[in-house]
Amino acid sequence: MADSLRRLISNESCRILQEKLENWYKDYHINTCDQNLNRCCEIIEMNSMIQGQLFTILNQTAREGENFPCLQGGHYAGVETIKSRLLPWLGTCFSSTTSGRPFETSLSLIQESIERERQLREFASTRNHELQHLEKELNSTRLQLSLVQQDLAEAQMALEETKTKSATTLLAAEDEIIHLNAALARSRSPSPRRCRSRSPSPLPLRSCSPGRARLTNAARHAHLVARFSEIYAQERLDAQALLMTYIEDLEMVQRIIYVAAVESFHAAKMAFRQFKMRVRKTLSLTYSGPESLEDTILDYIVRHEDLYDVQASVNEVIRAMNINPKISFPPEVDFIMISSLIRELCRVAFSMQTLVPPLDIAFGADGELFNENKYHRSYDSDFTAPLVVYHVWPPLIENDSVIVKGEAVSKRGALWSRRSRSKSRSRSRSMSPILSHSASPSRTLLPRSRSPSPIRSGSPSKWAHSVHNASWFSLSA
Repeated sequence: MADSLRRLISNESCRILQEKLENWYKDYHINTCDQNLNRCCEIIEMNSMIQGQLFTILNQTAREGENFPCLQGGHYAGVETIKSRLLPWLGTCFSSTTSGRPFETSLSLIQESIERERQLREFASTRNHELQHLEKELNSTRLQLSLVQQDLAEAQMALEETKTKSATTLLAAEDEIIHLNAALARSRSPSPRRCRSRSPSPLPLRSCSPGRARLTNAARHAHLVARFSEIYAQERLDAQALLMTYIEDLEMVQRIIYVAAVESFHAAKMAFRQFKMRVRKTLSLTYSGPESLEDTILDYIVRHEDLYDVQASVNEVIRAMNINPKISFPPEVDFIMISSLIRELCRVAFSMQTLVPPLDIAFGADGELFNENKYHRSYDSDFTAPLVVYHVWPPLIENDSVIVKGEAVSKRGALWSRRSRSKSRSRSRSMSPILSHSASPSRTLLPRSRSPSPIRSGSPSKWAHSVHNASWFSLSA
């Protein structure tokens, strides 16, 4: 026992334990939580080693008392000390550990926190899965909505086309009914009074009041002029922005829009003439009224402008633009993308033909003398140049009088250089797929009437003199 006690003293374990406790106390607020826990575990290990050595000494001391009872006070020496000191201390330690149960309580709290964290993770994963599922359903719904909108647009286009065809068929049926009624009336050869009383109405389904076109002429005139200006300010710029995404040359884009405007007026005037001939052919057989036949025809057209087949005019304009040598464009671009602008121009031009007198656009040619009364100069023009390089928008005229100015570009020396380049430039373009099935070769060879040229509107000598001046100004520039 003495040897064990001597070794315990020589190891200085208690002194080292005290030093470790003091050092830990000094660095407690500096160390991290992990460092403090490591220090505590180290001290507990050293303390357990010291306690183990002390219990070994206690065991040896008790054995020495049994082996030498005479020297230690009998066989039961030390029993009272163990009962009074050691056993109560051990009982106190175990009873305090079992009664308070701090370890079990902390363990249950840790288990509860771990369980809650696990439930939160499961809930978060479930919510993420539900969100992903909802996003997939939302994307599929959006895709279905876009498909439905596309189908709706196609159905609307088909409905418009069917409506136009039905209107044309209705007008043709009315013509046929009137012809049959007239033939039936001539075959029966009744009295003139009876014939007049029983003659079928030229417009059996729609009645029109005579003189309506002349009564509303001023209001329609103001509305159409304002609408023409709105197209120049809004629809033209929208079409220009759309074409600029495919064509970088601003001049070519403006030329395309100008050609579209000119061709739209030409196609609308041709459609108006054909429509007017059909109405005249229908009404001339049985009409007998106080108004003139021309006024009645004009009234009928004003009331039934919805029978105008504007899509056919749009197709005619696109076909004419595809074969126009003044404009060029990439092969992947189709003029159908500006069909909304062409459709509005055709409608306005058709309605302008119902006015008295009708409105039209002025004739324009590259290289003509710039006329301040007809055009505004573009912002990038040379304001001292006398000749027009190209036109941006046509002017609106009434009886050779300009009521809305157009827009043109004037530059010095640019006209002849552009003409020399245009001679060497080749242009190939297929016809629009819409017109490839409807346009026949015989229709493409038909001559087309244009707006009145300077020779028709003025004297030949004046026109020749203006051309001579134009060539002289260009050469001097």
